[in-house]
Amino acid sequence: MRTIKSRGDFERVFSRGRRLNDSLLRVRVLPTGDTAGRVAFVAAKRLGNAVFRNRCKRVLREAARSVDLPVQGYDVILFSTAATHDSSPSEVAASLRRLLGKCGI
Repeated sequence: MRTIKSRGDFERVFSRGRRLNDSLLRVRVLPTGDTAGRVAFVAAKRLGNAVFRNRCKRVLREAARSVDLPVQGYDVILFSTAATHDSSPSEVAASLRRLLGKCGI
C-alpha cells in the first residue's frame, strides 16, 4: 500500500482536498491525475494515548484494505475519530465506501 510520507504532499492534500465527514472517520480526497494513488492514516493526540491511537490506525488500515485503497489518481487521508476505536473494521469500511461514493470514487 503506497502511503503519503512527505509533509509537503500531506499539506497539499489537506489544504486543497475535498473534505467529507462521518461519525466514524473523516476523509480528505485530492485528485492527482494519472499517478498512482496514495493513502495516509491519522490519529490525533487529542484522541488519547498511543495505544488508543494505534488501535484507531489499525482499524483504518484494515478498512482501507477492504475498500481497495489506494485508488489510482487520488490521494486520500483518513482521520480517525473517537468512535473509530470502538468500531469494527467492517463498520468503518462501510462508512468509508459511502464517503468515497459521495466524492465519485
